[in-house]
Amino acid sequence: MVDDKQSEPRPGHTSAKPAPGRRLRRLGILAAGAALALAVPAFGTVALWGDGAPSGTTSYQVPKKAIPMAVLGDSNSHSYQDRSAFPLGGSERGGALRQTTLQWTEALTRLRGDEIDLGPWVLWGRPWWVAWARELVGLQPSRAPKKEDYLYNFANSGAGCRHLIGERRGQPFRQAPRLVALMDQQPEQWRRGVVVISIGPNDWNPWLELQSRDPSAPELRNAIDYCSQQIRAAIALIHASHPSTRILISGLGNEADDPENFDKYRDGTAMANIRKALAGANAELRKIAAADPLRIAYVDYNEWFIQRWGQRGPDGEPTYKSAAIGPTLRITNTAGDEPHNALLGDHHGGTALNAMWAQSLVQWLRESFALPLTPISDKEVARLVAG
Repeated sequence: MVDDKQSEPRPGHTSAKPAPGRRLRRLGILAAGAALALAVPAFGTVALWGDGAPSGTTSYQVPKKAIPMAVLGDSNSHSYQDRSAFPLGGSERGGALRQTTLQWTEALTRLRGDEIDLGPWVLWGRPWWVAWARELVGLQPSRAPKKEDYLYNFANSGAGCRHLIGERRGQPFRQAPRLVALMDQQPEQWRRGVVVISIGPNDWNPWLELQSRDPSAPELRNAIDYCSQQIRAAIALIHASHPSTRILISGLGNEADDPENFDKYRDGTAMANIRKALAGANAELRKIAAADPLRIAYVDYNEWFIQRWGQRGPDGEPTYKSAAIGPTLRITNTAGDEPHNALLGDHHGGTALNAMWAQSLVQWLRESFALPLTPISDKEVARLVAG
């Protein structure tokens, strides 16, 4: 008869084979010890790397008279004066006249930098794997990728909705968690702060051809549902630590209005389909703000664009008007690096469009949240664009 119990070794002897459970425990202890032996120097190495910010930068305090503003987004919010190398964008920004070409964040700072504070201009960040390693061991995370921009601007070129939280291979550039970690260092000032979320074109615009054929296609629904879910998650993360911080969500634009698409979609059915698809997508973003109107507002970029430049005619033909700035400057819906073009040669917004957007943003903040901001006049916009 075989005894199922493991017999105890006699005094002075050891059993030839330890029990399976005991072997597993020993292996676990050895593995834990090995991991600890590796983790200690690794932790020290990561700590020595630091977060990449100049001393004292991340503890910056916004003047009490100003409103702190942060940005989560893509290349439409990544400052043009960034001269660093960044992995998602791949090239220097701002076009041939980059020394004087401004992104909306840069235009806003020049026009109302005493009332809205995006933080100091700083070269800050680490490679994604360093930022990730710092988070992994519990250190203050760094912005990723490294870029030259305002402290609170976490937008980076090429970003999609997966980069807000870090879903779907978006882990390297987790914008919202790293912004919140920075906000946590100065929680009091973010009681009066604003976070602008302007993201989604890199998820939505690649489907333009499908939009023109089938505005109810499941791929379109999946794209906007995913972005809406990620934006909601980012807002929830912000409000979990900073419940008084306001959120401004920017809607999506019509990619068919880009001059590089003027030779396409030249029929009424295609344009009607694109507009229907876009309206449905923006309706989902609008719902996020409608659920919490005291803290969240939605701005319709597409309607804003139409008010200034119009849209295509009934057969899809480009019939855009000019937007006037001052008595002489007319901004056309064309692409080129000169100031009279709405878009740069790389098809990002030019200084005029961005200055006009900054002007409207101040008005929206006044109307949506009753913030004490001074309206930006047309004369100020014209002076900025003229240089």
